[in-house]
Amino acid sequence: MELQGKNVLILVEEMFNIHEFWYPYFRLQEAGAQVTVVGSGSAMIYNGKDGTTVKPDTEADKLSAADYDGIVIPGGYAPDMMRRHPAMVKLVREMFNAGKVVAAICHAGWMLASADVLRGRKMTSFFAIKDDVVNAGAEWVDEEVVVDGNLITSRTPDDLPAFLRAIIGALKG
Repeated sequence: MELQGKNVLILVEEMFNIHEFWYPYFRLQEAGAQVTVVGSGSAMIYNGKDGTTVKPDTEADKLSAADYDGIVIPGGYAPDMMRRHPAMVKLVREMFNAGKVVAAICHAGWMLASADVLRGRKMTSFFAIKDDVVNAGAEWVDEEVVVDGNLITSRTPDDLPAFLRAIIGALKG
C-alpha cells in the first residue's frame, strides 16, 4: 500500500471521460490512497460520455487544499464544464500553488488554463487543445506523460498507465 495515508481528490462533471475517471480512481485506491470524488454542485449525479454515472462525495467549495496531497482532473468534455465553477477553479489553483500534485489528462488542460497555472510550464494534452494551453503560457510537447514540478499531464486514455505511474511516484515523494 504505497500511498497509505495519502488523500487524493478526483474532479467530476458532466461528460467526463469514463476511462480517465475510473482508471485513476481505482488505481489510486489500489495503491492505498483515500480518493474523494469532487463535484461542482451542479448535479447530484454526473454522467460520463459513455453512460457511466458518478455520485460525488462532496463539492469543491467545501474543501481546503491544505487537507489533500493531490488532485486528478479527468478529461472528456468535463473540464469545460468544471471551469465554469469558480470553486473548482480555485481548488485547482490552490492545490497547484501549495505544491501539491496536480494531474491533468486529455482536455483537462482547459481547467489548468482557467486556473492560470500554466505560465512557463511544460505539459502535454489532447492535441486539439494545444493552442489553448500554449496561449495560457505553457510549452506544449507531444509525449505520453510530462512531469514539470508538481504538474503531471498526459494526452489520452492510451497514456493512462504512464500517467498513473507518474502520479503514484510523485505522491510517494
